[in-house]
Amino acid sequence: MAKATLPADLPLWHPAVWLSTWFGSGLLPVAPGTWGSLAALPFAWVILTEIGPWGLAAAAVLAFAAGLWAAGRYVRDRAEKDPGSVVIDEVAGQWLTLLAAAPGELWHFATGFLLFRLFDIVKPWPVRLVERRFAGGLGIMGDDVAAAIYAGVFAYVLFNIETLT
Repeated sequence: MAKATLPADLPLWHPAVWLSTWFGSGLLPVAPGTWGSLAALPFAWVILTEIGPWGLAAAAVLAFAAGLWAAGRYVRDRAEKDPGSVVIDEVAGQWLTLLAAAPGELWHFATGFLLFRLFDIVKPWPVRLVERRFAGGLGIMGDDVAAAIYAGVFAYVLFNIETLT
């Protein structure tokens, strides 16, 4: 895998770099999306524990909004449409998926993590369509939100199968 490179016009300390790479986790050399999702988990745990599901939903919306700006700024002058080092999309998507894990049992988090990574990697329809149709920050963020919807619905059904039957 190629080494992650920063945009030429953005220093490492720029807020767009810190947010896009989720405090540098996206700059790790192998599987940056997985590292970004993993780096999102402790934040999600604290938010769910201290504030609850509404807090995590609000945090996911804030991460999405911040990601629109940061990811858009990060890729503005790059030929690469969705660099692997940009992982703020994984953070927002992971947090959306983990809404199904409330109140936050550890196995729910592990399952939510795996499901989100699966749907983010496989990109079933219309996830891939979102990725291809939109550019910039919206394209980067949108496909992960779509993957999170798949993962969250699947996780919710899995976690609540006894009460749904």
